[in-house]
Amino acid sequence: MTGRFITIEGIEGVGKSTNVDFVAEHFRVLGETVQVTREPGGTPMAERIRDLILSANRDELSDLGELVLMFAARAEHLESLIKPALERGETVICDRFTDATFAYQGGGRGLDPAIIDNLRLAVQGALQPNLTVLLDAPIEVSAERIAGRAWQDRFEQEQAEFFGRVRAVYLEIAAREPERVKLIDASQPLNTVQAAIKAELDRI
Repeated sequence: MTGRFITIEGIEGVGKSTNVDFVAEHFRVLGETVQVTREPGGTPMAERIRDLILSANRDELSDLGELVLMFAARAEHLESLIKPALERGETVICDRFTDATFAYQGGGRGLDPAIIDNLRLAVQGALQPNLTVLLDAPIEVSAERIAGRAWQDRFEQEQAEFFGRVRAVYLEIAAREPERVKLIDASQPLNTVQAAIKAELDRI
């Protein structure tokens, strides 16, 4: 695969959507063909699975069921969008990927990371992002930023303790894979955050 695969990760309210657009525009200016996508979702079938996951009440979907649905959506996403785009030499920018599963379903839900890793290997094999931008902010900052949202999905409704566990796993991943995962302080002003992101994009 000759394309470039970049993922943007982080807990709620850290500015992922804004900075996905920033990263995409960076590569478009360079003349590259860019695919912007998200997880769960990205293809019609994966978006239907996304709707199922995010709209389910807490007692309607088990933690293990949530995990398996995440990988079902990812399998469709990889086969129908991500892999073909990379094979064409395009740049794929994805709002969350498998790191989010380790953080949310592993850290947040407390599921065994070994189970997650087995599913990862089955669904994506050796495929990994070339670069992951991890936007990090304290839990208090995240809570303040999402408090005013008119509708909150299955994850946004969780408590601070949940997001503390999610954030902790994200930081563990960044410490374990510093070459791939670049930690950005998302509590800073947006122009400062984007300057730090641009420095990482320029590096690759």
